[in-house]
Amino acid sequence: MSDHDGPRWLSDDEQRVWRAYLHATTLLEDHLDRQLQRDAGMPHIYYGLLVQLSQAPRRRMRMTELAKGAKITRSRLSHAIARLEKSGWVRREECPSDKRGQNAYLTDEGYEVLKRSAPGHVAAVRQAIFDRLSPEQVEQLGEIMRLMAEGLQPSEPGADLPWLR
Repeated sequence: MSDHDGPRWLSDDEQRVWRAYLHATTLLEDHLDRQLQRDAGMPHIYYGLLVQLSQAPRRRMRMTELAKGAKITRSRLSHAIARLEKSGWVRREECPSDKRGQNAYLTDEGYEVLKRSAPGHVAAVRQAIFDRLSPEQVEQLGEIMRLMAEGLQPSEPGADLPWLR
C-alpha cells in the first residue's frame, strides 16, 4: 500500500466484531476482578501471579520470568509483589544463581489463599465463557486466541515487550 492510499478502515462487519470483542473482554475482566475481590480480596492480576508461582518448581520464580508470564512491566510486577508481600502471600528472596536477580516465593499462606479462591474463580470463568459456548465454539475460540497471540508475540531481538520495560 502506498502512502497516498490512506488507512485501511474496518468494514461494518469488522467494526461490529471489534466492538463486541472490546465490550466482552472489558466485561469479562471486570467480572473476574469483582469475583476475586469479593471472595479473596485481590484483583485478577494478583491471582494470576499466585497461580504462576504455585505451578513453578518449589513455588519460586525469577521476577523477570514472572513478569513475562503475566505480560506486565517489571514496575507493575514489583508493585503487585509488594502488595502480596504485605498480605504474607509472597516473599522475595535473592536468586542464588544470579546475585542481581530476585525470586518471588509463594508462601504457605499464599498457597492456602489460592486453594480457597480457585473454586470460585473457576466457577466464574466457567459461567462467563464455557457454559455459554458449544464444544465446537470452545475449540474455535481457542484457535482464534492462539492465532491472535501468535501474531502479537514479537520474537525478534530487542522487541518492545512489557516485561522488558
